[in-house]
Order: sequence, then structure tokens, then C-alpha cells
Amino acid sequence: MSEETAQDGGISRRTLLRLGAAGGAGAALVAAQGWGLPFLAQRGLLSVDGAFAASSTALGDLFFYTEAFPTSPLIIEPFKDRLPIPKALAPVSKSEFSQWAYPPGPGPDQQNSLRNERHQTWSPVPGGPDPIVYKIDLLLRNHAFTTSKVLPINSKGRPAVSFDAAGKTYAAGTARSLPLSTIYGFNGTFPGPMINAEYGKPVLVRFENHLDENPLNLDRQDFGSPDWSFLTHLHNGHTAPESDGNPHYSMLYGPRSMGYLPQMFVDNLYLNWPAGGDDREKQSFFWFHDHRMDHTGSNVYKGMVGLYPIYDPKNGMDMGDERRGLRLPGVRKDNSDGSFDVEYDVPLAFYDCRLDDGVTVHKDVHDGMGEFPGARNPATHPEWWGKTFFKHFPNHGFVGDIFTVNGTANPVMEVKRRKYRFRFLDASVARIYEFKLMSSTKGPRSAASLGYQGDELQGQYRIPDAQQCMRFTQIASDGGLLPFPITRDSFELWPAKRREVIIDFTRYQDGTPTTKGDVIYLTNVMKMPNGRMWANSSRFSPDPDYKVPVLKFVIGDSAPDDSQIPTAMRPLPPLPGNWKNLLDNRLVFEVQRGSAGGEVEWLINGKPFEPASVSRSLKNPAGRTPLARQKKNSFNLWEVRNGGGGWVHPFHLHMEEHRTVMRNNKDVTRGDPTHPDDLSKEDLVALDPGESVIVYRGFRDFVGPYVAHCHNLAHEDHAMMFGWEITP
Repeated sequence: MSEETAQDGGISRRTLLRLGAAGGAGAALVAAQGWGLPFLAQRGLLSVDGAFAASSTALGDLFFYTEAFPTSPLIIEPFKDRLPIPKALAPVSKSEFSQWAYPPGPGPDQQNSLRNERHQTWSPVPGGPDPIVYKIDLLLRNHAFTTSKVLPINSKGRPAVSFDAAGKTYAAGTARSLPLSTIYGFNGTFPGPMINAEYGKPVLVRFENHLDENPLNLDRQDFGSPDWSFLTHLHNGHTAPESDGNPHYSMLYGPRSMGYLPQMFVDNLYLNWPAGGDDREKQSFFWFHDHRMDHTGSNVYKGMVGLYPIYDPKNGMDMGDERRGLRLPGVRKDNSDGSFDVEYDVPLAFYDCRLDDGVTVHKDVHDGMGEFPGARNPATHPEWWGKTFFKHFPNHGFVGDIFTVNGTANPVMEVKRRKYRFRFLDASVARIYEFKLMSSTKGPRSAASLGYQGDELQGQYRIPDAQQCMRFTQIASDGGLLPFPITRDSFELWPAKRREVIIDFTRYQDGTPTTKGDVIYLTNVMKMPNGRMWANSSRFSPDPDYKVPVLKFVIGDSAPDDSQIPTAMRPLPPLPGNWKNLLDNRLVFEVQRGSAGGEVEWLINGKPFEPASVSRSLKNPAGRTPLARQKKNSFNLWEVRNGGGGWVHPFHLHMEEHRTVMRNNKDVTRGDPTHPDDLSKEDLVALDPGESVIVYRGFRDFVGPYVAHCHNLAHEDHAMMFGWEITP
């Protein structure tokens, strides 16, 4: 049963919060629909004569939430744990999947366990190969962020009391081992498995839901989709809508609910085919994550993250072999199980979290609605001390105070003296990072020992004497390889964005050679106390003291290196010479904060997401307000505006990448020094405060409904999303 119908009397949180603003009209609608009147009455939301108590104190009590967050315990020994580097997942053999009760295939009713859908396209070309099949289970498991001892501290950085699941209290100053945090994981790990894919070789992934099973008897805590449903989105695969994992499709055509419930499966087909069959549209790094409506943020935060590098074997251009094609760093090893791994090509998934202190109240807009069986909120939870803490609906968007890489806090990686390719992914709910490569003589010191308090404790450690020592060579963005490499002192990484860089560990930026044992810190220099926006960055009021080490590189022995840094890579598809003729009829979407609050806090064109409808553009210069429908194989300009208020929004458009053509009415097709990535293709519009961006994008190969949304997941989950459609 979906959340819309599962809540008391069939009323959803979003609907009830809208009714709260409607007064008597809301009461009439509640009565007319028969929506949960006993539920409302027992909570004091109806008067004795059935009138809707819009101003009731009980209504405020029901939906009130607090902005209090815990301070995570201090990791005593940072940079002790090795950086986990995932290995490629092995495919399922045909002899195995052909014996499944419901084998995958192209026929009617073969796309999911409900037997109500088929794949729109089984192969991008007639007679093309059948897909390589993978199996991924959604599992309830646990995870360790560090093996280091920790010291419980409070917001002033001072030692604090702590607790355990048995109810025992530990005196301030007692060092502790962290308990394992509960996760919902792809194959039970965080991050989940990595699929190394190749263009020309389609992939089918069967995602199967086992989140109802609890073999380890774990406490689920109070976040994650309450009905244990999921959707999986390959961000930003060029994918037919039935395999895209978007709620717009799911609620119209798929399971007709918020997502796939326990014991259901869905076969997502990833064709690994560039848009329009154009090699210039090839990408190089996807990731997959949950996309369940209203709980995307909590499910991603709870662990639903997987990695999907994609290689281009055509002419050996980018196939993971540094002796061929572009000769980007990578030594490929083909495995006997049908997978392949690439040494010196390393994915880095960044994720920030908070750990419960046992004294912070779990009061959230979702509490009190009976979502989580047995939940005692609003309450403190000392039995969850040291486990992940989450608020579904903080006003600004959720940010953590522990920074992790590939699921490990403050990891260390020993690197050879040679070039590496790193694939950066921001898998955080809201945090934006800015990275530099820095060296230090004295090394990291805890922010608490330096006298910092409150939000300044985020990241836990600083390197006061750090100096930039190396540069990045950026080779790819969200949309794949750049036309040419870009040398960068630093780069920003917004939620869901990817950036790929080459780091040469043989020498420093002044030409001095490195030596074995040298240490370089990947350092975050962007202070972001909440999800609203940065407090400093190199583009806006830098704070020279904010230097938080995130990953420690230790230089090891020299190693053979056949890689090169190319001078040119993949050309961009050309813009039509008359693209400005499309300006008058562009589609216009403005993201803004709403006034109703609650579940509809964040709006697009003044409206919250409605899964059953296609959105309408604001009035464009031609005076039209067209529906967000595009003809198959057409192209158009879309404008995305930041409605102001001092917020930033990482805005994601499903299905195809775009090319930025204008920022704030300025033509940037020849480059913008403040946004160098505008010369590439991307799938996410980084909207600075008050900014307007116009993008050129295509709508090729498929038909059906898709979505676009803010990838600050607190914003998405509170209605900053709209549906759009490709028509035949």
C-alpha cells in the first residue's frame, strides 16, 4: 500500500498540510473525501461539530519540527583507515538468470514483478546484443564509518556524556567505540556495488527489494521510506522512462505507488547508448541512487548509493587502457567472471553525516503521523548514540559534520608516484564542497582543540598551516569528457555532480619532485554551515582558516606510467547557428521557496510537484505558457531561474545532458571564467543566488514522462520537482 493511502484514513502529510492553510474549505474537503476524521478528531484537529481547527495548537504540535542537530563524537585517530576502493560487480550468467522464476526479457509484462510493463526499447540497434545482466538486492544491514575510537563532545567542543543501547551512561571524557549504523544498502553495502559498463554493451540490472527482512535484528531508527519501498535512478543515464526510476512514471504507469515494495523487483535497462547515437554525447561516470517520492533524501542518506563508470571502447578511446586511445590513466584487467577492473582509475563518493548524541530531540515534521512503527518521537534516543542521525525536513537542507569518502571518515590512500584518474561524486544530501590539494608541516588538528564551536566544528579537523601544493587537471564533468583538459587550483562539487580529474603524484606544482612518504591532503575549503548556501568559497568571501582535510594521500613507490594528459578529448555536439531564435519560445521554470511551509515548502513556478500532471512553463517572451512537453528527437531552450532569497539550488534535468548557453542574460557559449564547466555538457544546473541559466537540450530516442528537480534532496522531498514529457 502506498504512503498516500496508508496514512490514517488515507490522508497524506502533503494533503493535510495544504488543508491546514484552507480553513473551513479544508474541513469541507476533508469531510467530502472521508479522509481520516477520527484521526483528526483524536488529535484535536476537528472541533466537536466537525469544523476544521486550522488554528489549533494541536495542528502546530503535530507538524512542529526543531532545527536542533547533534554534534558527532570526535574521531580520535583520523586518517587511520584505508580508503575503500570498490571492485567491479560480476554479472549474472545466462545459465543462472534463465532459471529465475521470471527471467528478464523484451516481451510484454517482463519489466517488473507486477507484470504490467515492458521495455520500450530492448536494443538501440536492430539485432543488437542482449544486455549483460546484474542482480542487486536492497538489504537491511549495518555499516562502520571508522574503526577509530571516538570522544563524545558537545557543540562547544567539550567532552560530553554518552550512552549505549543497553541504557548505560558513560562519563564525559570516556573514549568509545562507535556502534554500527543501520543502512539500506544496494547488496547491503555503502556505497553499494560498482558496475563498470561500456558503450555498445547494454546492461540490465534487476533490483529486488528485501528491506522487510531483518536477519541481524537491527533497529531501523526513524528515517528511510516508512513502507520500505524504493525506486532506482541511474543519474543521468540516457534511459527510457520505465527504467529511469522517477516517481512521475512510477505513479502513472509502474507500480502506481511511491515505489517498489518489499519482495518486488524491477528490471532497469541501461542501453549504454549515446543520445541520438552521437558519439559526442557519450558520458563517462554515472551513479545510481534511490528516487522514492518524499523520501529520496532519507533513503540516499541511509545508504542507497551505487557507482557506474562507463567506458568507451570505440577505437580504444577511453576503455581503461592507458596504452590506447586518449591514454588516460588506467590499467585494465579483464576478470574471468565477465567483469573488469581498472587500476589507477578511482571513484571517490563524498557524503557527510551526523551521529546521534543521545540528547538531541528527534522532532521533525514527519513525527506524530505514525510513519515509523514504534517510533517514540518527539523524544531523545540515547539507545541510538553514535548511529546516523537524520532530520527529514530541516529548513535549510541537511548537512553533516563528519565528511566521508567511499563510506569511510578521514581515510588514507597510499598512491604510487605516477598519474591517477579520480572520479569525484557528491552523494551528500545538500553539502557543496570545494577541493584543493594541500601540504602541511604540522598536520591536522581537531577543530575543538583550536577553540572552534558550533557549526565551525563541521569536518572535525583543520590544517592551519596548509598550503596548496598541486593542481588538478580536469578531464570530465557530468556530461562526459571535456573538449580539452582544464588545469584548476580548485573546483566546486555540488550535490549529484561529478568531476573527473588527473592528479600527477610525481611532482609538485612548482616542479619539485615528490618523494616516498610525502603527504598531500585533499582539502575542503568551502564552509557550508547549513543547506542554504556556502558561508565562504573561493568565488565568494574566502575564509583562509577553513581548510578541512578530507582524504590523505601518502606517496609510495614509483610505478610504470604509460598514461598521458591529452591536449584534446571529445568534441562537443555543435550548437545550431540559429539557437538564439529559440529564445522567445523557451520554456521557463522558476524555483522558489513557498509560503505554505511543511511538505510544500519548495515550489517550481509557484506549485508543488504533482505526479499525475505535466508542468506548465511560466510566460515566455512570446507570451505563451506551454506545457512541458517536447516532441521526440526535438531540441529546445529551457530557462531555470533561482527565485531568490539567498539560496542555491543544484537543479537536475533527467534523461539528457544540456549545454549552458546563457547566464544572467549573458551569452556564455565561448566560456565563462566563473563557470568553466559551461564549456562542457552537464545534467545539473548550478544556480547561484538569484541566478538565471538558459540551457540547450535534446529529447531523443524515447517517449514518456520524466521529472526535473532540485538535487538538494531536502528541497526535492518537499515538492521542488516537476513532471515533463516526451511525446511521439
